[in-house]
Amino acid sequence: MSLNIVTLVGRAGGDPNVKYFESGSMVCNLTLAVNRRSSKNDQPDWFNLEIWDRTGEIAADYVRKGSLIGVKGSLKFDYWQDRNTGANRSKPVIRVYQLELLGSKRDDAQNYDEF
Repeated sequence: MSLNIVTLVGRAGGDPNVKYFESGSMVCNLTLAVNRRSSKNDQPDWFNLEIWDRTGEIAADYVRKGSLIGVKGSLKFDYWQDRNTGANRSKPVIRVYQLELLGSKRDDAQNYDEF
């Protein structure tokens, strides 16, 4: 048996980036800042999110920079070759299958430039 589940709560680092495909599917990409508590200061950890189809449409319609959201998904890695150096690159991505909109309308009215 294997298990690959990631659960995060944080604030959107920017507005969603949406791409539509000829097949009719769509993907919504955004970043999520999750504060890491420490004795000196609170520094966020940044996560790249990939949200597909209907859940991605909801994210595109309702999530904006600073929105408080909860996500559940699985960890995957994107691999590519750098065009300039030819070096192999990779980055972790959370493929989201469940999205929770946690902020209130009052939260949305505030400006969250700290991220």
